[in-house]
Amino acid sequence: MNAFKRYQVWVLFAILLIILALADSGYWYRVATTAAIFSLLAASANLLTGTSGLMSLGHAAIYGLGSYITALLGNHFGLSPWVTIPLAGLFSALLGVLVTLPALRLVSIYFAVATLGIGEIIYVTLLNWIDVTRGPMGITDIPTLGVRSQSGTFWLVLLISAISFWLIHRVAHSYFGNALRAMREDDQSIQAMGLSPFRLKAQVLSVSFFFAGVAGALWAHATGYISPSDFKFDQSILVLAMIVVGGLGSLPGAIIGAVLLISLPEVLRPIGDYRMLIVGLIMFVVILFLPKGLWAEAAALKWIRTQAGIKEGWK
Repeated sequence: MNAFKRYQVWVLFAILLIILALADSGYWYRVATTAAIFSLLAASANLLTGTSGLMSLGHAAIYGLGSYITALLGNHFGLSPWVTIPLAGLFSALLGVLVTLPALRLVSIYFAVATLGIGEIIYVTLLNWIDVTRGPMGITDIPTLGVRSQSGTFWLVLLISAISFWLIHRVAHSYFGNALRAMREDDQSIQAMGLSPFRLKAQVLSVSFFFAGVAGALWAHATGYISPSDFKFDQSILVLAMIVVGGLGSLPGAIIGAVLLISLPEVLRPIGDYRMLIVGLIMFVVILFLPKGLWAEAAALKWIRTQAGIKEGWK
């Protein structure tokens, strides 16, 4: 019984993958691919907003940077996706931190508004820099991940996302991650420990933006077409909703929130326009009765300790 409780999440995940494989539907594989990409995007945003307490309202713009970087590198220089994906993450981290640097001394809602402005700047640049981005026409014929089927694309995206989840987990549950949580609660305590909040913010931004860029690159290669409309402000709000519904500071919660908000509208598609009413109602009920999310940070930490075989009360 204890063994089942320990592995029940993995069993449920395996069952979902088996059902997807048995369905063998290109449409549902496409939905699953989108859910995996947004899970990675939500996990990157959760590291910033949930673990560090830095609310970002421009995360979709960084996601867009990753998409455009991998598309331009692939189309103009003929580079393989396995080269452009990490490069997209690196360039997204570098450019994202550079443009966000002036806002790093801001806190709370002021930082959030600054990231909103930065996101809009990036979006308008993508929309109007026609010589490079082709503006509203977008970029077509983006190289695929090397597989022709939707199922193959899904499994590759899932593999890359799983590796990224593990890396984000290692960051969030390290000495660095503990410092980020301390900064979230009281940045003055960080200064008392001899650490620089400014440097910590720059470091966590770079890590978060790297994985957001990777998610954007996966989106570009999975769809074969991108345009600025894919990375508007409403996408940042969607990502924020995912991590709030799932649980701020909880990596499993961010993944669950992303899967729920991507797959639920598709499952409810037969009821037409009423589906978004149901989705909104579910979100409202979750926030009302589970303000810490479907999988709160404390519960996630307890589950992670269980998976690692760490006994309760062990220090």
